Parts: sequence; C-alpha cells; structure tokens
Amino acid sequence: MSAKALAAYVHDQLSSLPGISSRAMMGGYVFYCQDRIFGGIYEAGMLIKNVPAARAAMPNAEELPPYRNGKPMLECTLLDDREAFCRMVEEMLPQLPPPKPKKPKEKRP
Repeated sequence: MSAKALAAYVHDQLSSLPGISSRAMMGGYVFYCQDRIFGGIYEAGMLIKNVPAARAAMPNAEELPPYRNGKPMLECTLLDDREAFCRMVEEMLPQLPPPKPKKPKEKRP
C-alpha cells in the first residue's frame, strides 16, 4: 500500500476522533490529534510514539526507528481494529507533549 493510500486509511479509521489531521513530510506523513503528534507513516509503515498508553495497547509491538538515527517508535498493530486504534490515540493524548507555540510573523517595513 502506498503512503498516500495508507494515510487515507488511517484517516478513515480515526474519523470518529475530533482533531485528526496529517501533513506530508519527507516522503511520509505525520499524524496529529488535537495538534499533538502521535505517529506517522514512514518507510517501515505506520509508527506510533512510544508512550505508556501505546505500549499498553500494543504490548507486542516492535520498536522501529522512523528514519536513520531516529528515536524508536512502535509499529502500529491496531490499524485494522478501529475501536482499539481510536481508544489508544485518545489515551495517548495526555502523555504527548503539547504543541509548540507558533511564533508571530514579523511585519516587514
């Protein structure tokens, strides 16, 4: 499955959650829930941030680097289980860092 098709599938699976979005980056996609990054699509497939809620939901998930020298993430084993996938993302939210504040644009003279 191509990265674009997988991204569409992930969006469909998580459609019941508010604030799901993604951005194409470096040949893959980064996924957000309420402006917090929770995972992405990389060469290895859909990877999820390695936080306690994700480890609890996917105890046998393999740790894989998203890119060379990247911090290991968890291979998503819940893609085809819509309810479990949504529940995991919801439970991850309090464990994810808040979005960085956007810098105000400077006015040009």
